[in-house]
Amino acid sequence: MKNPAFLTVFLCVLFIVSCDKDEDEVSERFRFLTGSVWASDSLLVNGFDGSFSGGPLEYFKGDAKFNENGTGTFGSYTGTWKFEQNETALVITSPDLPLAITAQIAELKAISLKITTVFPNPSDFTEQLNIRMTFKAK
Repeated sequence: MKNPAFLTVFLCVLFIVSCDKDEDEVSERFRFLTGSVWASDSLLVNGFDGSFSGGPLEYFKGDAKFNENGTGTFGSYTGTWKFEQNETALVITSPDLPLAITAQIAELKAISLKITTVFPNPSDFTEQLNIRMTFKAK
């Protein structure tokens, strides 16, 4: 009689512990993104450098940090981030940006991050800007 009761308690504890582990596990992409500070490498708009003074990506120049709690810094901006589309896209929001940025992840490795997006031109909303940002892990 003691053995079945002991076995039942043991299995319940094992089940609870294994469930806790599943909740704590994160994807490799999440670990890559949050595991480094990312230094901007190239910030291109329609194939040209957009990080110059007065350029559309001027304030994205510098480091990006994606914190595990969904907050972060993106150059001069602070805000929030989240994965979308089965971790193939990033959504970045900031009170300093007129719109949330949804970017496709072209590459995410331990040492490199490349994202692309289309964003309306602030000076002519009928024109779209093709943006490509690449970062290297520090």
